[in-house]
Amino acid sequence: MNSSVADFQENMQLLADAFIKELPGKIEDLKTLWQQLQNEWHVDKLQVAHRKAHGLAGSSKTFGLNELSQVADSLEQALKAALQNKTPLNEQQHEEILSQMQELARLAASPAPDLSRIIAEKLNDYLVDTDDVCHVFVVDDDQEAAQELALQVSYYGYEVEVFGRLEDFREAIKRTPNAIVLMNVEFSDDTMAGIRIMKEIQQEMTEPVLAVFLSSNDDLAVRLEAVRAGGIAYLTKPINSTELIEQLDSFAVPQTQEPFRVLIIDDNSSDLTYHTAVLELSGMVVRGVEQTNAVMKTLLEFNPDVILIDLYLPECSGIELAKVIRQIDGLINVPIVYLSSENDFKTQQEVMQLAGDDFLVKPIDPKRLISAVTMRVRRARQLRGLMVRDGLTGLFNHTAIKEQLGREIVRSNRLKTPLSFAMVDVDFFKKINDNFGHAAGDRVLKSLARLLKQRLRGTDIVGRYGGEEFAVILTDTNAPEAAKVIDEIRKVFSRLLHMSDNKEFKVTFSCGIADIKHYPDAKSVSEAADKALYQAKKKGRNQVIDSTGD
Repeated sequence: MNSSVADFQENMQLLADAFIKELPGKIEDLKTLWQQLQNEWHVDKLQVAHRKAHGLAGSSKTFGLNELSQVADSLEQALKAALQNKTPLNEQQHEEILSQMQELARLAASPAPDLSRIIAEKLNDYLVDTDDVCHVFVVDDDQEAAQELALQVSYYGYEVEVFGRLEDFREAIKRTPNAIVLMNVEFSDDTMAGIRIMKEIQQEMTEPVLAVFLSSNDDLAVRLEAVRAGGIAYLTKPINSTELIEQLDSFAVPQTQEPFRVLIIDDNSSDLTYHTAVLELSGMVVRGVEQTNAVMKTLLEFNPDVILIDLYLPECSGIELAKVIRQIDGLINVPIVYLSSENDFKTQQEVMQLAGDDFLVKPIDPKRLISAVTMRVRRARQLRGLMVRDGLTGLFNHTAIKEQLGREIVRSNRLKTPLSFAMVDVDFFKKINDNFGHAAGDRVLKSLARLLKQRLRGTDIVGRYGGEEFAVILTDTNAPEAAKVIDEIRKVFSRLLHMSDNKEFKVTFSCGIADIKHYPDAKSVSEAADKALYQAKKKGRNQVIDSTGD
């Protein structure tokens, strides 16, 4: 069993056990509140009682206590009706509600089912193993060419292994079936050996192997045979490394995609823990908030892709909180999804018109929860990308990277953590365009953008500042440390081979770096980095200059 599934199963059982243990106390609190209301009718206390019944209905069903959930749901509806009527209940209504509470106490004594195994099985298809590295197998009996290709691919963060013998490759792909195969078509003893071996392997494997065929032959007949061998791409020699990496990235996207960031606001600790565990198991980064007074700080620090809000909260309603969030710069377009055991269609329609994007009824099936969050985040990222992304490189555009810098400086000052800003400029870029054409220049820019994204941490932010200039925000990093990181990327970039009209060429870049310890605001730190970049150019290019001199 996948270890993450086993951990999830264990955590869910512990959570279910804790919920069952707390049930008598939760029901006793409800009864106490109701007794107080009988002595003195108070709307605020009635709202608290309704919220507690609401939470009990949703959580009970989540942990398989369906009968208890039904009674809690009936109790919630009765209390909701009392709130809407705004008048004290008669004696019969009091007795009916008290009877429901007594029934809850009786059902709470029943043993809880083992639901964790069922939940874990449901999630198997949605798991993301965040520890996986994307493996690439290069298969070619020309060892010199194979090693050079492997070196170029490894610069972009892939783990590469070279095979000169087809039988060695056959054994390796059985052990690592998810590897992407760069298969040379021609071998010294057989001009179709690569295609032949892949046809045999595809028949032996339960799932298709991802194979990219490499060949000096561009005939249609060979291409057809490659397709029949399960080829997903066909590249002709000499291999354009930029084109090859684009192909690899397109197949490896599920493994390298930045995790979705989900903020859950729910005062019900059981529901909050459960939903957090489900989404984390699918590879998302989740932050949970129980107290509404902690929401503002978390919103600014966490920068969520989507916000899940319970409809009923202690200090305010979920709708009111959503309206506040919609008034915060930068969060206007963040999707908001309401969570509630409220299954009244009219209520759902009403709240959807008030600052919300979706409505999920508790208990939420794990697959439904993951699917809903994934859909909302992907759509939001696509729309946001059209507004803030550079069309060529996919990086933040000039306006967006400047906004990100301002936001990150505020965060770093609040947390008292270091932050550095780097300006990167491709050396002699005009000559590249003049000598090799603008298409080649564009490929160079895309290559550098991809290398920056792959070599930097997920917390670092990269943007295209304009033309051949790039900007990098390195969080929790001072200028000397940032200079070391960027210099390593500079060395790798200088060794990459670029191609135009079958001619190979290399490119370098220069960089200037500053940090907020010496330049505390966005304007001064960007100007300092730009001046340091000018110094790097003046001193001969292909180097990194730290403006702080530390």
